[in-house]
Amino acid sequence: MTSPKKEIETREDVFLLVDSFYDKVRVEPTLGPFFNRVIKDWPKHIEHLTTFWETSLLFNKTLGTKYKGNPIEAHIKVDKENDNSISELHFGLWLNLWVETIDEYFDGDIAAMAKRRARKMASFLYLNIFEARQHH
Repeated sequence: MTSPKKEIETREDVFLLVDSFYDKVRVEPTLGPFFNRVIKDWPKHIEHLTTFWETSLLFNKTLGTKYKGNPIEAHIKVDKENDNSISELHFGLWLNLWVETIDEYFDGDIAAMAKRRARKMASFLYLNIFEARQHH
């Protein structure tokens, strides 16, 4: 029997989500090779993204660390380094795995917000990547 799903409430919850999600990403046939090539230090990346999502989802809580970084710049750089090969397919797969991972562990308003934010972010990042290609 599976334990009842809970709301995303703490950094530990966010870490579980991010860590489990990237476990899936790393073995996904299309995304895996891409991410594994780009990310050299997985524990550091997981911590960094846990902070990102914690800042994004639990912003009303007192956070020990605030996210600092520029996701747009980072993704544009990765796209350039990979011959502008990031496509809607990548973002679609990424989003499906994210939603699937949330549904596995969590339920509730913040879980729903995590899906909405990821959808928005996927479109936003893809648009920015696409736009950056027009300017070089």
